[in-house]
Amino acid sequence: MPKKVSIIIPLKEINEYIREAIPYHLLLDYSDFEILIFPDLESDEVFEKTKIIPSGNVGPAEKRDMALTYASGDIFAFIDDDAFPRKDWLKNAVQELEQDDVGAVGGPAVTAPEDDLLRQASGKVLENVFCSGKYTYRYIPGVKHEDDDIPSVNLIVKREIFEAVGGYDSTFYPGEDTKLCLDIIKKTEKKIIYSPDIIVYHHRRPLFKGHLKQVTGYARHRGYFAKKLPETSLKLQYFIPSLFLLGIVLGPVLCCLFPVLWGVYFGILFIYFILIIISTKKVSGFKLFALVIAGVFVTHLGYGLCFIQGLLSKKLIR
Repeated sequence: MPKKVSIIIPLKEINEYIREAIPYHLLLDYSDFEILIFPDLESDEVFEKTKIIPSGNVGPAEKRDMALTYASGDIFAFIDDDAFPRKDWLKNAVQELEQDDVGAVGGPAVTAPEDDLLRQASGKVLENVFCSGKYTYRYIPGVKHEDDDIPSVNLIVKREIFEAVGGYDSTFYPGEDTKLCLDIIKKTEKKIIYSPDIIVYHHRRPLFKGHLKQVTGYARHRGYFAKKLPETSLKLQYFIPSLFLLGIVLGPVLCCLFPVLWGVYFGILFIYFILIIISTKKVSGFKLFALVIAGVFVTHLGYGLCFIQGLLSKKLIR
């Protein structure tokens, strides 16, 4: 008999995203699962195999922790309301979790194919190696590996492991998934496996406002975590956008003091944009191509600024 899976979806209210996603969940190639949706308030909508449980005005971490009270599954599959799974999502995840030394698994959150131009551009920015570096595997299928930080948009955890670590740390949002993954590795000594076959499709935030709001929120918490959770966040790649931002801002000051440096300054900028263009060359369509180039640039600046803010913060306010 397959182990029962509880699909956990936190949201503010029943919306068009979840109405679109539920049919994809119901088509999953897995026989024993339930769907639990946690909106703030009660709803009279009804979905097959789904419980709608009002949580009150609390954050996503608290909503996900409510799985311990209301879910009956042996495995908790966390996904966002603006994402929907590929048909074999649970089957592939449960297969990986059959190993005793594995506590959790996850995979990429691929841009939803029906997203409009600005959302597709946001996805292409995240997929760009010059923007996300080695972490592009979070947005497009990569190589199977052990991981220490898998986002909650596509994270599947054994119930006993989730119980053992006390669930999510609701002190943090976003970033609660970083804390959970670290707790799984440190407190239970279990592995977390990333598999390219555990796929969900994720609707992106549109360039530029929505995209930047999301990215800068992650950056602020990553900067804070560089101090508080150095095991997963004190890494050079997270500091690079901030170093780039400082170079952009302080470069002209140094050049005014030492005019001979102007050539170096503009030369570095020229090489920078050439690298963006090279990393974006596979994007088809001029509008999308131009949006991705601009998106990578502003993402670097926004991430760099907010990472510094997080690094300097004594406490993060949710």
